This record gives sequence, structure tokens and C-alpha cells, in this order.
Amino acid sequence: MEPDFTKSSDGLIPVIIQDSKTQIVLMLGYMNAEAFQKTQNEKRVTFFSRSKKRLWTKGEESGNFLEVKELMLDCDNDTILIKAEPFGPVCHMGTDTCFDEKNRSLYFLSELETIIADRKANPTEKSYVSSLFAKGINKIAQKVGEEAVEVVIEAKDNNIELFKGEAADLIFHYLVLLSAKGLSLREIASVLELRHSKP
Repeated sequence: MEPDFTKSSDGLIPVIIQDSKTQIVLMLGYMNAEAFQKTQNEKRVTFFSRSKKRLWTKGEESGNFLEVKELMLDCDNDTILIKAEPFGPVCHMGTDTCFDEKNRSLYFLSELETIIADRKANPTEKSYVSSLFAKGINKIAQKVGEEAVEVVIEAKDNNIELFKGEAADLIFHYLVLLSAKGLSLREIASVLELRHSKP
């Protein structure tokens, strides 16, 4: 991997930081060749601070480091994408990301899929998800049906909190069912997207 730092007069290229688990874009910074090398060597994101005019390891003061999980270059070799695990808030405003967080909860569904897959691959006695997989596809499908009925029942009442709870239970068990069938939510979303694109 060889970023081209010669394309800009100051020797800096943009670096996009993305949460390795949720895929949320956390922040944008800049690196020179020295910052890039330090990041590779130490597996912690180091930028070149344009305001401080020096190398700056994210978290050097706050302790909120960004641990590198994956490094990628774009097709022109002049932009870096780093998938990282954040240790604490990323933004100086105290939030998890420097960008709008209104869709953060939706990204948690992707993280939940990963957790469910792990429970499937590495079952433990204390795990509810593992116990569902142990009972087989019929039991998992039955649970989805039961939760769907409970959603319908709560929809007829006016207690929105109970309805949200049952809706969450339904989505959770549906994700377990998808995993049991070897499918992902992304694949189902692709079906919906294809339907939507048809005239």
C-alpha cells in the first residue's frame, strides 16, 4: 500500500475514519507520509494536524484512541479509508462521530447481526441466541411467528412503549431466523431495493 502524497503541495491526503463494527463514518483527518507510517507501525491512528503543524495521535490527550483494524486506498491512491475501533467519543464535542448521528441506531442492526453470527459459530450455555440455534429452524421460525402475533396485539392498543418493545423482539428474532437460513439483512434489503426500482 503506497499512498501518493505528491498530489498536494503540502504533502497531505485526506483520511476517512470509519467504525469497524457499525460502519459509521466517524471523522475526517489528514496524513502526511510520516503520520501514515506511524499509524501503520503502531496500529493507532495518527494524523498531521494542520492547526498544530505536527503529528497528532488521536487520543493522545483524551485517551480516546482509534485502533486500526483495516487500511484501504481509493482508486487514485490519494485518499485513505481506515476502519478502526474507537475507544471513547471521537468528536471533540463529546459525540461518537463528528457527523450527524440520527441514523446511528439503524447501523446497530448490522452490529447485532455480527453478534448473532458469533453466537451461532461459538455457542455458549448462557446465550439465549445459542439456545435458539440449538433448537433448530422450526423453533426459531415459531418464535418469529409468536413475536409477530404479539406485535399485532400491541398495535391495537395505545401503549406505544409496549408496541416498540414487541417490535424490537420481532426484529431480533427475525435476524436470528435470517442467520439460521444463511442470509443477511442486506440481502433482504436488496430484494426490496430491486422491487422499488421496477416500474
